[in-house]
Amino acid sequence: MKSKHMRTQLPRTLSLAVILLLVGLTHYRTAPVSAQGPGRVTVGRDYKHDVSPPVRDIVPARLPPIPEHEQAEPGRVGQHQDQPDPVVQDFLAAMAMPSPLLNFDGIPYPGVACNCAPPDTNGEVGQTQYVQMVNQGFQVFNKSTGASVFGPAGISTLWSGFGGVCENNGAGDPVVLYDQIANRWVISQFAGSSVPTDECIAVSTTSDATGSYYRYAFHLGTDFFDYPKLGVWPDAYYMSMNVFNAAGTSLLGPQPFAFDRAAMIGGSTATFITPGITGGPTEETYLPSDLDGNTMPPAGAPNSFVEWPSGSPLVQKVWHFHVDFATPANSSFTLFSSVPAAGFTQLCPGNSGCIPQKDMFFPPEDKLDGLGDRLMFRLAYRNFGDHEAVVGNYTVSSGGVAGIRWFEMRNVTNGPVTMYQESTYQPDSTWRWMGSAAMDGSGDLAIGFSASSSSIFPEIRYAGRLAGDPLNSLAQGEATLLAGTGSQRLTGNRWGDYSDLTVDPVDDCTFWYTNEYYATTDSANWRTRIGSFKFPQCGASAAVATFVSSGSQDGWVLESSETSGVGGTRNTSATTFNVGDDAQDRQYRSILSFNTSSLPDGAVITKVTLKIKRSSTVGTSPFSTHGNLVVDVRKGFFDGSTALELNDFNAVASLSAVGTIPNTPSSGWYSKIWTSGILTYINTTGRTQFRLRFNKDDNDDSSADYLKFHSGEAITSSNRPQLIVEYYLP
Repeated sequence: MKSKHMRTQLPRTLSLAVILLLVGLTHYRTAPVSAQGPGRVTVGRDYKHDVSPPVRDIVPARLPPIPEHEQAEPGRVGQHQDQPDPVVQDFLAAMAMPSPLLNFDGIPYPGVACNCAPPDTNGEVGQTQYVQMVNQGFQVFNKSTGASVFGPAGISTLWSGFGGVCENNGAGDPVVLYDQIANRWVISQFAGSSVPTDECIAVSTTSDATGSYYRYAFHLGTDFFDYPKLGVWPDAYYMSMNVFNAAGTSLLGPQPFAFDRAAMIGGSTATFITPGITGGPTEETYLPSDLDGNTMPPAGAPNSFVEWPSGSPLVQKVWHFHVDFATPANSSFTLFSSVPAAGFTQLCPGNSGCIPQKDMFFPPEDKLDGLGDRLMFRLAYRNFGDHEAVVGNYTVSSGGVAGIRWFEMRNVTNGPVTMYQESTYQPDSTWRWMGSAAMDGSGDLAIGFSASSSSIFPEIRYAGRLAGDPLNSLAQGEATLLAGTGSQRLTGNRWGDYSDLTVDPVDDCTFWYTNEYYATTDSANWRTRIGSFKFPQCGASAAVATFVSSGSQDGWVLESSETSGVGGTRNTSATTFNVGDDAQDRQYRSILSFNTSSLPDGAVITKVTLKIKRSSTVGTSPFSTHGNLVVDVRKGFFDGSTALELNDFNAVASLSAVGTIPNTPSSGWYSKIWTSGILTYINTTGRTQFRLRFNKDDNDDSSADYLKFHSGEAITSSNRPQLIVEYYLP
């Protein structure tokens, strides 16, 4: 199911006094936090828990056929005010994303027996297995081969013999997590006899998803508890809910929960703590942080809940949930930071279907829901030691289509919290939505998403960036996991309601992504896909090599006459090289030559930086009159000769105009960084040459206007041109 964003004005800190309600088998209703404080937290405990037989030994129960239907439409949430978007990436970077390692089908419609749409596709990778969940089924795969190990089976199979609503009235919105701290699986869904009032959580007793589970049933209240999203943290399993009245017609607000992880991995009675509904129906929804990687958060760090942007100026609130199961009175849920966020236009507010597909028969009914009113699953947290990072995403309207707004916040537990980078990924006229973001152990970021338009069927794609790429850009382009071959018809516009990108806990590098698609144009007959991919440099030993331009081979070449386009004079012995034009409006071009043959065989180059240091300026700086300072690259020598030649002026480049050096010097140094494009043209067996020129050959003023840069013959060796190459060995 899904619910929509809500927004609420909350006090800066919620002071939480505690009411201890040990809930046993009785039902209770949580109390909302007072907007003026003091508030209240509620403590509840499971009303039943046990240990299951090994799942592999349970005969899947026969499930009664259910008529085809759409899952209950989650209530819409949010009160966004549109603002201009200043962070749009409106170009598609060169295609450098890695190809899939594995790519196979997951659970198909009807989700074992649900016969419902959407599938609520999600999945997680563990030590040796991949577990996928949909409404209302799950399946276990061998992560090395993609072969099925168990299932698909109804989620109710896991609850066989448990009784109550967890066995008999599971309602979907499933979430599977892998607790890499304890090597356990966490499988959950909500349940209820009429509306979802309970959360059913099963924690495996080992790292084998087909083994036995500690099973827990928690009654949350009498309201409609919608869109549960969970996260692993050292002290608890944290969960966010969007709460509606029992009829599902009125949004009450978001509510956080913390379940006693230590008790649940040990199979003992478990409690949960919640501050109740925080802020009411005007508070935007939030997600809890979900731990990735092997480095734990700082000792005692609270879980950070990040909220969908709100307010004017726009901010993303970061809440801290500190929980103390031994002394619940010490627990608190407080506003820690309000981080400035870039403006955006909300995607199709109040309209559940706006995303087009190819071959729509009934356009209003066949357009898809973009779910543009909340953060999308997951909020992935990682501790790198020198900084913390959380990455997430949501869907916005950009350029007349749907785009992915992704973000990386830093230092969310200790502060000060910063928006390290954020961008709206809308490189063309294709609609992109239903994203999921994560970061590998090297700091590389990936986002999986759906893509569609009036000319293509819905597809499953992924895009990404390396840790060293320019900020605020998915500089590695995008790849297609699966190109759909059909569109969805007459299914209440429903799509998603979420997808899931996770990271292998063993190598901390391999991304696993799952989402839905259609094989044929049909109603509700969805399919799901599972795929994995890995940035090849992740986990590899990184190295840096610095090269200095060879003075005997670099220098300047001056045009023979204005507009001739050929060299007439050259100088390879000067301590400076020139770029611009002389008093006869002849263009200077300069060659830099680097002996890059010492790079090891098999080196995979990830980043190249060219640095030149200015000596002086003659006349007017050509940056103001001649346009951009353009760079050409040649793998080897431009003219084929080891010496500087007149033909170097116009010799063919391996890549022409591969970049421009910006007029933003630092201590006299001008730099250009590449993370794609020229990487394969760095010559690991010989010379790599660069030609520098302004894109306007002269300014027709009969006056010399050029820049003098230190050459490879510069007297002070530290001023000579440098080429810095970052690489790794697979």
